[in-house]
Amino acid sequence: MTLTPARVPAAVGERRLTATLYGYQFLDDFVLLYPVYALLFADTGLSLWQISSLFALWSLTGVLLEVPSGAWADAVSRRLLLWLGPLLTAVGFALWVIVPSYGAFALGFVLWGARGALGSGALEALVYDELDRLGAAGRYARVMGRARAAGLAGVMAAMAVAGPVFAWGGYPAVGAASVLACLLTAATATRFPEHRRPAEEGDQGWAAALRSGLAAARGDRALRAAVLLVPAVGAVWGALDEYTPLLVRETGVSDAFVPYLLLLVWAGATAGGLLAGPAERLGTRGLAALLTGAALALAAGALSGRPAGLVLVAVAFGGFQLATVLADARLQHRIEDTGRATLTSVAGLGTELGTVAVYGAYALLGGVAAHGTVFAVLAVPYLVTGLLLACRARTRR
Repeated sequence: MTLTPARVPAAVGERRLTATLYGYQFLDDFVLLYPVYALLFADTGLSLWQISSLFALWSLTGVLLEVPSGAWADAVSRRLLLWLGPLLTAVGFALWVIVPSYGAFALGFVLWGARGALGSGALEALVYDELDRLGAAGRYARVMGRARAAGLAGVMAAMAVAGPVFAWGGYPAVGAASVLACLLTAATATRFPEHRRPAEEGDQGWAAALRSGLAAARGDRALRAAVLLVPAVGAVWGALDEYTPLLVRETGVSDAFVPYLLLLVWAGATAGGLLAGPAERLGTRGLAALLTGAALALAAGALSGRPAGLVLVAVAFGGFQLATVLADARLQHRIEDTGRATLTSVAGLGTELGTVAVYGAYALLGGVAAHGTVFAVLAVPYLVTGLLLACRARTRR
């Protein structure tokens, strides 16, 4: 891959990149439909089975498109995919509120899943390559940690604003605001710098990029381990966040108080993203300790059955968010220039598959146990991952 020489001072170029990235992440998650779309489905008359099938369709779309879209990002402009994706979501959200029906909801989730696949891999690859061009690849974890925090801030801001907007204009108002947020996200994506020349790499198409990326993983054991670590860290807690409202309500608080405790949990996750810079020097043993501590905090907080225990859940989510950013940084540092978006998407595919598996496990366990117990049981995979990392570190020593 050929990168053009820097034409602006490194500090100026990095500021432009990070400002665009943080704005993009905030706007991408500032979707007022997030807190109420399940209510929209129910109010339209959908059954619980139909709602669950929509979530499954969403995940399946991401699984099918994750790796091909990553290979496409290595063959064409990554910036193109980053502004195209939010436009797809805007169309889907518009359909939801204009013609609310099962078919419109299903099409919207397909478009949303495609948007997620287009951005996964392309964003990380673009940011890493631009930082590398500026001589700042070592700051990748810090930058992406802050970007994740910006996205979570967008989620919390959307939760805070959705209530008043919904009270004022109902579903059409929150839908229009969500479409506007998607359009602003797409406009922000056009501001991303991209000095990579895809025409020189993409003459053989995305299939060649896919073969090249997978061949690199097969030939490098350390790279394979880095790819596998991403879903091992991100899949479980990425699925559990969908069930945190149920865990919060199980502590005995009123439904009106649930959003405030959810903000506490997501504040913990936001803090974890912001700590990525200082924690970037954590080695394998440090990452093992981080995962183990977060798993124990999750189990203890969930089993307490009290609102105060959610403080430990927030600490756990912060640890998992931090570990997710660090795992992604490890992967980016291991990848050579060729196939960066492809391999990042392969790791993303593993995360999607793991998340779907957790959904199934939660459905089975939730039928016979309390939510706090299920959360504690699903903390066990992190203890196993921490143990494996600790053993690997000891073997290296």
